Amino acid sequence: MSTRRSFVKQTAGLTVACFVGSGSKLWGLAASEVQEGSGKVAGWYDRPMRWAQVGFAEDDPGNYDPKFWVDYFKRLHIDAVTLNAGGAVAFYPTKIPMHYRSKWLGNMDTFGDLAKSCRALGMNVVARTDAHACHQDVYDAHPDWIAVDEHGKKRKHPSDPDYWITCALGPYNFEFMTSVHEEIMKMYMPDGIFTNRWAGSGMCFCEHCEKNFHEFSGMALPHTLNPQDPARRQYLVWHQKRLFELWTLWNDRIQKINPNASYIANAGGGALSDLDMKTVGELAPTLFADRQGRTGVMAPWANGKNGKEYRATMGSKAIVGIFSMGLEDKNRWKDSVTSDDEIRLWVMDGVAQGLRPWFTKFDAKVIDPRWMPVVEELYKWHAANEVYLRNDRPLARVGLVYSQQTATYYGGENAHLKVEDPSLGYYQALVEARIPFEMVHDHLLDKEHISQFKTLILPNIAALSTTQCKRLEEFVEAGGGLVATYETSLYDEWGVRRNDFGLSALFGVHYGGKTEGPMMNSYLSLNKDSSGKYHPLLDGIEDSVRIINGINQTVVTPVGEGVYPLQVVPTYPDLPMEEVFPRAGSHGQVGAVVRQVGKGRVVYLSGDVDRTFWDTLNFDQSKLLRNAVLWTTNEAAPLVVKGKGVLDVSIWSQQNSMTAHLVNLTNPMMMKGPVRELIPISRQEVSISLPSTRRVKRVHLLVAGQDVKYTNEGGVIRLEVPSILLHEVVAIDFA
Repeated sequence: MSTRRSFVKQTAGLTVACFVGSGSKLWGLAASEVQEGSGKVAGWYDRPMRWAQVGFAEDDPGNYDPKFWVDYFKRLHIDAVTLNAGGAVAFYPTKIPMHYRSKWLGNMDTFGDLAKSCRALGMNVVARTDAHACHQDVYDAHPDWIAVDEHGKKRKHPSDPDYWITCALGPYNFEFMTSVHEEIMKMYMPDGIFTNRWAGSGMCFCEHCEKNFHEFSGMALPHTLNPQDPARRQYLVWHQKRLFELWTLWNDRIQKINPNASYIANAGGGALSDLDMKTVGELAPTLFADRQGRTGVMAPWANGKNGKEYRATMGSKAIVGIFSMGLEDKNRWKDSVTSDDEIRLWVMDGVAQGLRPWFTKFDAKVIDPRWMPVVEELYKWHAANEVYLRNDRPLARVGLVYSQQTATYYGGENAHLKVEDPSLGYYQALVEARIPFEMVHDHLLDKEHISQFKTLILPNIAALSTTQCKRLEEFVEAGGGLVATYETSLYDEWGVRRNDFGLSALFGVHYGGKTEGPMMNSYLSLNKDSSGKYHPLLDGIEDSVRIINGINQTVVTPVGEGVYPLQVVPTYPDLPMEEVFPRAGSHGQVGAVVRQVGKGRVVYLSGDVDRTFWDTLNFDQSKLLRNAVLWTTNEAAPLVVKGKGVLDVSIWSQQNSMTAHLVNLTNPMMMKGPVRELIPISRQEVSISLPSTRRVKRVHLLVAGQDVKYTNEGGVIRLEVPSILLHEVVAIDFA
């Protein structure tokens, strides 16, 4: 039986789904499986360090070479494998009616045979199922299992006309796929089941969704995406509740057959994720971060960011980063191969931020083999240095907060622009500043989860509850630093605007009743203090006179004590050329407030400087965002790296060592891949602060494969890394 239960309560006319755990148990896991105080889950979940996935195509049975894969797995030191088993297509001799078997399967057992070979090598085996599509016979027998669009039309699969899209929230998943999972577990006893697109393919208006939602809320399904619409808000709560019920059902049924296995959902991520990551973190014994590569304008650090977002709620549980070898694009060329160096950069940035690598191969027949040597190279290095990659915890002192409730109830349809872009902007600024940092979930602002941090950054975290604001106030009063931008705390947790900032007492301003923007040609002028000096917030930009402002501005009125290093120069004409000058008396409100509050420090930026920086990558704004963190943190960093180039850095502790990862992102294709070649950077000066209780035995470079000269002055290790092509790891062994 699950130790978690769900209940529904009424709050201010809104039905709220809550999930409650009893004792120290994790949802779906026996108490004996939780390692007390470690945050890790006992069993097999923490053992595998390197993963592989073979995604069988329907014509693979009898047409691929299983020995080829077994030999490749051996060479790569693969610890765990995920194999396609059933759902949309069964690759084993299923006996379930309407469970479509591959037309090539015959009397074979493609899944079972390869799983057996992998088990013989000591690997963990996870069965993959696909729940998002079905064939015509299912439609004919159960048309109510098919997803329906907002116009009442049943949905054909957009890619393959032989399939129909299934409803994730009705009997297809709750009954049919439950029986599939039970059959697979009984026949093969895999270590887990992992399901593709189990959460659906967009909103469904089928008869089951209409009925179940009405029973939950008393309303009809909404035809709007506005989160302030009562029905839409109820739907968001119900949709999440229903998916967690499905996860619990599958997990319970699996564990009744095999107590050592779990259901492992393909779920999670950052602020734009549909499922509450706090609950996911409590529920999942491990998770697979499914960001297979980058597409469009995307920095290579996006893979590491994904790992940090998962870790914010998963803690020290194993997080596996799925990557593919193909070109990730909306046109989905799944048999393509990207450049070797793009694979290297994507994978190693994930490893540097704590992800365990998992390659996924669509189709067991290798069409283009060029990816195989580079993945083998990466995995062999990973295996050789495994002891330094089994991290206990990150040592970063800065936390970048992300907020799903802000994305859902404040951002809505514009969540990418209003919520994700400010976060991406601040992330980029921190990478450029080489500041080690972690992601922090806004539902985990209690002392237990934020005590490791000296500074928290709130990039337009607009929707915060009174309780969340109180916890942030306590954090600052006790000596923490806080950096916040734009509309942070101006809305409550449901996205309803307050009369004033929830954090007004920290910011030292009142809300002026409106926001302005988008603004053309607006600036921030630099102010000196009463002694004629510039505040450290302006380090590196003192000679600029003024810098560009954010595109949007919150109107504020200062209250109480504060320092105001920046002042808004309001919009003035940018054309015709003759009119491009600020008007007399056009100095506006404060653009930055710098304050000492209790034992802590606060910087509030009233414009969306972080979001604008993501648009422009303006170097002045990068320095401003960096300086805000350095001033509020006000302590020596655990890792300092000086030199030319762009590095994504991290610092970790292991049982008997410390490591500092330095990933070289310096490349003309940094913001849009794939990279053509890696470009080495020159000498880097590295300083690492040591724990006071540990004595250094050895310092060496894991990529260069050599010891390195160092000095130890007052518990700070100083050394030089001669050059970095892709990635270097400074490893400090303790006696």
